[in-house]
Amino acid sequence: MESSNRYTITAALPYTNGPIHIGHLAGVYVPADIYARFLRMQGQDVAFVCGSDEHGVPITIKAKKEGVTPQDVVDKYHKIIKKSFEDFGISFNNYSRTSAKVHHKTASEFFKKLYDTGKFTEESTQQLYDEQAQQFLADRFVVGTCPKCGYEESYGDQCEKCGTSHNATDLINPKSAITGATPVLKETRHWFLPLDQYEGWLKEWILEGHKKDWKPNVYGQVKSWIDDGLRPRAVTRDLDWGIPVPVEGAEGKVLYVWFDAPIGYISSTKEWAKKTGKDWEPYWKDENTKLVHFIGKDNIVFHCIIFPAMLKAEGSYVLPENVPANEFLNLEGKKLSTSKNWAVWLHEYLEEFPGQQDVLRYVLTANAPETKDNDFTWKDFQARNNNELVAIFGNFINRVVVLTNKYYDGIVPEPGNYTEIDEQVLAELRAYPAVIASSIERYRFREAQAELMNVARLGNKYLADEEPWKLIKTDEERVKTIMYVALQLASALATLSEPFLPFTAEKLKNMLDYGKSSSEAVISTSGVVLEDSEENEWEQIGQRTELLPAGHEIGKAELLFSKIEDEQIQKQLEKLEATKTANEAENKKAEPQKEIATFEDFTKMDLRVGTIVEAEKMPKANKLLVLKVDTGIDVRTIVSGIAQSFKPEEIIGKRVTVLVNLAPRKLRGVESEGMILMTENKEGKLVFVNPDEEGVKEGTVIS
Repeated sequence: MESSNRYTITAALPYTNGPIHIGHLAGVYVPADIYARFLRMQGQDVAFVCGSDEHGVPITIKAKKEGVTPQDVVDKYHKIIKKSFEDFGISFNNYSRTSAKVHHKTASEFFKKLYDTGKFTEESTQQLYDEQAQQFLADRFVVGTCPKCGYEESYGDQCEKCGTSHNATDLINPKSAITGATPVLKETRHWFLPLDQYEGWLKEWILEGHKKDWKPNVYGQVKSWIDDGLRPRAVTRDLDWGIPVPVEGAEGKVLYVWFDAPIGYISSTKEWAKKTGKDWEPYWKDENTKLVHFIGKDNIVFHCIIFPAMLKAEGSYVLPENVPANEFLNLEGKKLSTSKNWAVWLHEYLEEFPGQQDVLRYVLTANAPETKDNDFTWKDFQARNNNELVAIFGNFINRVVVLTNKYYDGIVPEPGNYTEIDEQVLAELRAYPAVIASSIERYRFREAQAELMNVARLGNKYLADEEPWKLIKTDEERVKTIMYVALQLASALATLSEPFLPFTAEKLKNMLDYGKSSSEAVISTSGVVLEDSEENEWEQIGQRTELLPAGHEIGKAELLFSKIEDEQIQKQLEKLEATKTANEAENKKAEPQKEIATFEDFTKMDLRVGTIVEAEKMPKANKLLVLKVDTGIDVRTIVSGIAQSFKPEEIIGKRVTVLVNLAPRKLRGVESEGMILMTENKEGKLVFVNPDEEGVKEGTVIS
């Protein structure tokens, strides 16, 4: 990696309509932070920028729901998000917000340049309008059936189920998210970015130029979009929340959020440059700069097609070298949802697991949805902490530090002659920096972290094989060499773990009194960048024969990780169960009332208490059971479609409610004389509507 390279790393701007959850972290912010920290350790010039996206329609929806202003919403969540990132150690050079003056100015100037140079088309179009609310509906204010997969709660701009992007007017049976009314089409005038004019260039730049180095999930989605044919996309919207369109005749219109949000990366860089006395332009306009976007899969189209087309149209900006988007992370088998509170919120995790930021970073990286959707479970979180961080990494370090203090009062011993095993262990150690670096440079962070843990495994195996606690009684000189080698492994871990486990790395460096910790040299774990590293600590591990010299004094042992108990996990599971119950209560909808029935209609129905006396499966039918039911009048045959919910032997003797005067009907050749009343419980399972009171006999009339 050339030291002259400059890197601009962006992380998707989070919507300020809610806090940050583990899905955001796994998909975007943890991998981006690993990459940025690694590059700084290589001595690279890094600008790692982000900020709050405060103009999205979800924010105005949130404001309406809570009865406050959009500004109230963004101020509240910007503060929560920014502090959560800082406390979690996400090492942004700058975290801004799109309500900042520098962003309004930057976005307005960007639009104006494209407008003045004729890069937009102007069109009058028919758009969805809510007559009750008397306003045009932005895409997120429209919900309907996805035209591609049939999902009935698709948004107007994108289907959350299949990921397809579309226009609100493409939805089947659209409804206003504001009033629930069916919107009408009404004419309005807007400016469009003619993406179709960039189709040929995008094919050459992405489909040919990045076929081998972009992730298959990213390349595949982009290819699908381009192959489907690109169409002009509006860059303005009829809204009162956002950046006003800076041209005459555009009153009541704002820049569409997808246009203004990615410009937030540029304005955040400008803000950082002004604070630090740097020139922002090389980070966006110098051909030696490598631009990398970290995003989730729902943002692939915007960062791989639309934003590059905007940059190309402007003419002076570099294009992204890579967009290593991740897939989605689910929670306990269900899709994460901000609106349904089905999430592990970062700010709550930091309160409930104090000092354990690295545990969550480790688990999210180990379980990262790099190539496919993955699942976070609290049991897996506990197991990875207890069985890997505590039992492997923490155990090795604790052994080394405790034994060094016990045998040598904390002084690194002078080694004697190396055995073949010693030489082999040190040779393996020197190879690891390049192995881990290769994985990081290819955006395989899960693989890179696994290699990091292999260094700790190497150390544990070495100590287990050599058994210095036994040898100390018979060969003190040999133990000095063993402990010296083990201390080299420990000090290497202090450096190699820094991109993945920054708090642990800082603690370990302090324990070993080894080098300059991140908080002193490069970046504080609270996320504030202090200065770039001039030394390439990483490569030193592979080049130097000695990391901790003989005679160096280390500190006392302290636990790097602590065991997570069952009670802590149970508390989190109960918390999710409470959320699930609350969602079910909120979303519970009764079936609409049927047509009015007269008293005479009801009296025609003869409902009786019955008992199932026989039950068997209908041959060659998966859903049907053939029942013999004692109705008090007779014992009759009733065919019921409940075979997938009940086994025949389970329901013999069951009291049931029977409609006995239903006209007989043949099902698969068997005449059914009646119907058993059933309903569903809250889990959707079939249950009998039955009389439980004692003393109610077969044949009793229900009225």
